[in-house]
Amino acid sequence: MFSLIPSGSITDVPGFSSGAVRAGIKSTGELDLALLFSRVPCVAAGVFTRNRVKSASVILSREHLAIACAQAIVVISGCANACVGERGMVNAVEIVGLVAAKLRISPDDVLLASTGVIGSPLPMVCVRRGIEQIVLKENGGHDMARAMMTTDTVAKEVSLQVRIGDVDITVAGVAKGVGMIHPDMATMLCFVATDALVEADFLREALKRAVAISFNMISVDGDTSTNDCVFLLANGLAGGESINSRNGGVFQEALNEVCIHLAKSMVRDGEGATKLIEVVVERAKNQEEACCAARAVASSLLVKAAVHGSDPNWGRVVAALGRSGAQVKESKLGICLNDVCLMKEGNAIPFDAEKLKLSLKNSDCVVINAELGLGNSGAIAWGCDLSEEYATINSAYTT
Repeated sequence: MFSLIPSGSITDVPGFSSGAVRAGIKSTGELDLALLFSRVPCVAAGVFTRNRVKSASVILSREHLAIACAQAIVVISGCANACVGERGMVNAVEIVGLVAAKLRISPDDVLLASTGVIGSPLPMVCVRRGIEQIVLKENGGHDMARAMMTTDTVAKEVSLQVRIGDVDITVAGVAKGVGMIHPDMATMLCFVATDALVEADFLREALKRAVAISFNMISVDGDTSTNDCVFLLANGLAGGESINSRNGGVFQEALNEVCIHLAKSMVRDGEGATKLIEVVVERAKNQEEACCAARAVASSLLVKAAVHGSDPNWGRVVAALGRSGAQVKESKLGICLNDVCLMKEGNAIPFDAEKLKLSLKNSDCVVINAELGLGNSGAIAWGCDLSEEYATINSAYTT
């Protein structure tokens, strides 16, 4: 159904351009300031962190999205602009004003995202100069992806095309974040663009549904940040029939595909990670409990450590399920690890431990299946292993 665009980027979407510069926000001299722009106004939606401490960027962008319209996104990497008092909002307002003047649009149509160390004020001299220097390009998406990175080791991008009715549309996204990642949003920024013609109410609901099965189903370390946001912009340039709840099924599937791809890319690149973990929960009592159980296993530090050591210690999976909040009955429970059945209907199944350990060692993706036997609902969550390098990275993050 979907056609992936090789080496795709967010500027594959017609009407969007992007640019990035080395403004000097990061001490490393890397790209650290980026701008995404649609040549026409967009219907827009956003989802934000549930952390009760929020950056000025989150607060301001949420206000701007109240009218479900935007035309540009400015991204700052290297400074969170969080926990700096009133100065944070003053700087945020100035930034969107500078971008709006540069693009000749309303400040209300500019969204702001920032990521980096909490508690440090923005170096506004660098930001002002950087905004002046940005040059928008129709193929600038790859530079934007690199500019967003902090401890990421690779850029995270995806682009696909799908036919809806009589028109072909493009949906593309870019994301960053590999640490402080946990369900209910994480230390992540994600921007999705499309040329589909989408009604505002449906766009908001479609984004919420896509986030629920993607970014809210991943975990690296159990922490959630102050700056997390996902923005979705639809400029409508593809034309065709307006997409809404009545005819939006294919668009929803395309959006889900983009968000899941980016979410998995984040945990695959988790700080210090060597393996992706996929947790598949089946036959839960209901959808909420299926999600709860899958997230508990994917976020378990003991499960993550066992996977890193290629240790088939499936008791840790059972323990995580038992404390997840989902209904679990031992007599109904089944556990498989990389397709090896370890427990069925509450009974342990003999297995070749050395063979399974070798399978885990040689797997880039370790799959954990848990069958609860209490209903017909299922869910998938993703995590990564926990390595010594994670502690090294985070023990010296600001020094």
